[in-house]
Amino acid sequence: MATPAIKVEGLGKKYRLTHGQERARYRTLRDTLVDAVKAPFRKRGTTEEFWALNDVSFEVQPGEVVGIIGRNGAGKSTLLKILSRITKPSTGRVEINGRVGSLLEVGTGFHPELTGRENIYLNGAILGMRRAEIARKFDEIVAFAEVEKFLDTPVKRYSSGMYVRLAFAVAAHLEPEILIVDEVLAVGDQAFQKKCLGKIREVGSSGRTVLFVSHNTDVVLALCSRCVVLRRGGVIADGSPDSTVVLHLNDAMEDSDGQFDLHDHPARKSGKAPLLTQLTLRDARRPTTGFVTNEEFVAEMTISTAKPVSQPRVALAVEDAFGRRLFTVANYFTPTQFDEIRGTARVRCRIPRLRLGAGKYLVSVSVSDPYHGLLDSLDAAGWFTVESHDPYGTGELYQPVYGPVIEDSSWQVQ
Repeated sequence: MATPAIKVEGLGKKYRLTHGQERARYRTLRDTLVDAVKAPFRKRGTTEEFWALNDVSFEVQPGEVVGIIGRNGAGKSTLLKILSRITKPSTGRVEINGRVGSLLEVGTGFHPELTGRENIYLNGAILGMRRAEIARKFDEIVAFAEVEKFLDTPVKRYSSGMYVRLAFAVAAHLEPEILIVDEVLAVGDQAFQKKCLGKIREVGSSGRTVLFVSHNTDVVLALCSRCVVLRRGGVIADGSPDSTVVLHLNDAMEDSDGQFDLHDHPARKSGKAPLLTQLTLRDARRPTTGFVTNEEFVAEMTISTAKPVSQPRVALAVEDAFGRRLFTVANYFTPTQFDEIRGTARVRCRIPRLRLGAGKYLVSVSVSDPYHGLLDSLDAAGWFTVESHDPYGTGELYQPVYGPVIEDSSWQVQ
C-alpha cells in the first residue's frame, strides 16, 4: 500500500482560556510597580481548558482531494494550521510526506514590505524550490493573479482582492505535493473564485493531494472525492461527499420550536457584526419548524443596531439538505423599500404559499445597505421541514424523488 501523503494520529490541541482578567494593554514602569503592590489583594481570573481538537485521526492518500467540513468552531482551521506547521499540537502526531503549500488566510507567508515579485520568490524559497524552478513558473503566476501593473509595489499597498489573487497563484503554481486551502477564496470576486476552483480541480487531477475547507457544499461535492466532518474538535464522519455533506447539514438542525437565537451563532460570516439577533419561523398559527406544502410560511428577523442603517436590504434564502440554494426572497426584490432601521426592529417576510416538497431545508439570512455592502450574514441560521401530502388535491402524494419545488401546471391534448 502507498505511503499516505498525510497521516494524523490522536491529534489534540488544547488552549487555556482565562475569564475575569483585564485585557492586555501598553504598560508603563509605574503600572508594573503598582500592580506588584496590589497583587496579593487582587482577585485572580479563573482559567479553563478548551480542546479545539481532541483525538483526531485519519489518513490522506497521495492524489486524493479531501474536504474538511463542519460548523464554525468545529476545529477545521486549527487542524489546517497544525498540518501547515504553524501551530504545534498538544497531543498526537502528524506525518506529512511531501512539500506543503498552504493558503489559510489572505497573504499567508507574505512580507508586507516586499514587492509582489519578491514575495513570489520568497514563498518559493519557503517551499524549498530552487530559483530556476520559481523563474520557470513566474510568468504563469503573474498572469493568473492579474497583478502585472503592481508587481513591483509593496504588497502592504495591495487590496484584499489583489492579496488573495497573488497568494493563491503562488500556492497553486509552485507545485507543492500537498495543497492546503482554507475558506480564504471567499475574499475574491465570483470570476476569480471560479478560476481558483478550476485550478484546484486541475491540481487534484494531476495527482497532487489537496485538503480543502469550505462552507460551500456545492463546491465540496464538485471537487472532493472524500470528506471528513468535524464536530467540537472530533471526527464524526469520514466518507463519500454525498453522505458526509448530508450529515454535516443535519448537524445544524438541532431541536427547535421555530425560534433561533442568532447572537452567538456559529454560522455568522467572519468579521460581521451581530445585527441579526433572532430568527423566528411560523405558520399561520404559531412558531414552528414543521410546514405543509402550499401553506403560509412566515420568517421574522430581529435586527438590533447601535447605529441607524439607512435603506436596509434584508434577504432570506432557502437551501435543500445538500446546501444547494433553491430560492432567495428579499425586500429589494419587491416595491417594499425600508427607509431606515434604528435600535431594535423586527422585519417580517411572508410567503403566502410555500411551494416546496417533503424534506428538510435550511434558512440563511442577511442584511446589507447600499453604502457599506454586507453588514451581517448567517448561513444555516435556522431550519424547517415540509411534510409529504397531496398538494394538488388529486390523491397523488408528491414524493421527494420528484424534486424539491412544486409548480402548478395545466395540460391538454391537441
